[in-house]
Amino acid sequence: MRGFVVSDFLDALTNQFLLVGVLVTAGLTVAGLAGGLILGLVVALLRASGNKAVSGVARGYIWFFRGTPLLIQMVMVYSGLPQVGIKFGVLVSVIVTLVLNEAAYMAEIIRGGFLAVPPGQGDAAKALGLSRTLALRKVILPQAIRIILPALGNSVNGLLKATSIASVISMEELMRRSEMIMQVKFDVLEVFAAAAVYYLVLTTLWDRVQRRLERRFDPVARTATAKTIAPAIEQAALPR
Repeated sequence: MRGFVVSDFLDALTNQFLLVGVLVTAGLTVAGLAGGLILGLVVALLRASGNKAVSGVARGYIWFFRGTPLLIQMVMVYSGLPQVGIKFGVLVSVIVTLVLNEAAYMAEIIRGGFLAVPPGQGDAAKALGLSRTLALRKVILPQAIRIILPALGNSVNGLLKATSIASVISMEELMRRSEMIMQVKFDVLEVFAAAAVYYLVLTTLWDRVQRRLERRFDPVARTATAKTIAPAIEQAALPR
């Protein structure tokens, strides 16, 4: 069996073809996160609706996308939807699938954050004459954000690594480009090691961003209230 060659590893690490894959992976992660947050917020609000039909649809959405593998969802979007006249390109299919999948997890994380905010905060906002929308934006959401940030960080790390599944429909992200290089040079260990380094770099960069966000939204030390909300957030952040 061929041993690990450091020079080949360094070549893979500086390979421009692989570096483009890193940028594609980062872009897919950002798109999936942004879309997942927006759609997840909508689903979380629908899930909390007093209308049983609306709440049931939201629960069904979460149940489906959290209960089926991302790989199956991606194949269904890319190859299944054209059967009913809806056709997306590779890039759009990947982004749509990542957003739909991430939104299901974000919805539960956001809902857990809302539930953790003391009910009296909403009552106080109502007493001050704030509309429901304004109370949500100015009172509830800022408090929920600082609660959900730790769980959000875990979800983003999972999303970053989940982008590798896009290689099954020929999306040339980091993993797909790594496989393409290996088919030419047969440097399996070296290329995979380089890909692992890049994934570690991306997750480390996100960790820095997350820490800054936590300091931005929660400048004071964690209080006893945080201990009471931890179980709800841990439940919402169950691994996929």
